[in-house]
Amino acid sequence: MFTRRSLLLGTASAAIVAAAGCSSTRNTSNTTSGSASAGGGAGSLIGVAMPTKSLERWNRDGSHLEDLLKTAGYQVSLQYADNKQDQQNNQLQNMINDGAKVLVIASIDGTALGPVLSQAAAKGVKIIAYDRLINGSQNVDYYATFDNYKVGQMQGQFILDNLGKFKNSDGSINLEPFAGSPDDNNAKFFFAGAWDLINPKVTDGTIKVPSGKAPKTDADWTSIGITSWLSSTAQSEMQNRLNSFYAGGKKVNIVLSPNDSLALGIEQALDAAGYKVGTDWPLITGQDADLANTKNMLAGKQAMTVWKDTRKLGDQVAKMVDQILKGTTVDVNDTKTYNNGTKVVPTYLLPPEVVTYDSVKSVLVGSGFYTASQLGL
Repeated sequence: MFTRRSLLLGTASAAIVAAAGCSSTRNTSNTTSGSASAGGGAGSLIGVAMPTKSLERWNRDGSHLEDLLKTAGYQVSLQYADNKQDQQNNQLQNMINDGAKVLVIASIDGTALGPVLSQAAAKGVKIIAYDRLINGSQNVDYYATFDNYKVGQMQGQFILDNLGKFKNSDGSINLEPFAGSPDDNNAKFFFAGAWDLINPKVTDGTIKVPSGKAPKTDADWTSIGITSWLSSTAQSEMQNRLNSFYAGGKKVNIVLSPNDSLALGIEQALDAAGYKVGTDWPLITGQDADLANTKNMLAGKQAMTVWKDTRKLGDQVAKMVDQILKGTTVDVNDTKTYNNGTKVVPTYLLPPEVVTYDSVKSVLVGSGFYTASQLGL
């Protein structure tokens, strides 16, 4: 069985890659707005490095953090690297040369940042790893993220809680598990959190995996990983499994999807295969509360999503930047868990939240994450 601690201590060699697939995009802002609040760092340059614009969440994260920092009176260089590590390295180097005091980095390959982080440290630049742990470097000052193992646990527990509602007429339960990109540092945690709960039911025969794609060891999970978190790849994989293992009327009852991008592709494959909501549509999990997936939840095509309110992550990181530059104590709530292979990085963890059909309006609309009109409510 996977354990949270073994996973956390084993991330030193993990490469970190977000979803790719868009044309090269770059958004740079070096604009000063307003005046800083009292204290050190007034008008300082903050570098914000995001991995890609090809996922909805990174666009939201980047623009939200930029707005917060500008409102606080800082200059901001916000750049997207189109999932190209060399491009992100160059962007960070330029930020350092331009005099950035703090770098906020959502890394593409966290193991490839050592040299540029050494240069940053030599100039006194502080580093905050944003949602993805940067591995193998002493020069990571802080980490802010959600409890990603708990994300997986929420997905796994939701499946276990609803087993009785999704089964075949003979009582059998067929599940197909998916995992995220093998190069994403967080993907292992998402999958392990869920699989630690689900795998015992697979082992005792309560749950069947007709495709045979049921990882048995820590290393095996990568064999079902969807590179770059692409919806199209997940769709093709689901189509292949349905065509190969579900002939003669056999049905899939549950699909473990670690995020909404994969869930969207899986749902498209099920649509094409003739599955119908209200008759044989399976339980499908997700994460991120993307707009298309939230609409699919309302349409009965996705059972749940784990919502990580990235606005709160941005709020916390902006606060940490301000604390660094004012020389005050930086808020963290975990100083033991996140070992990047060379040090335990002081971390601020935020809690994720399960959203279902019944709570879309109260949670997502009620919080202002979406408007009712955006969701057709």
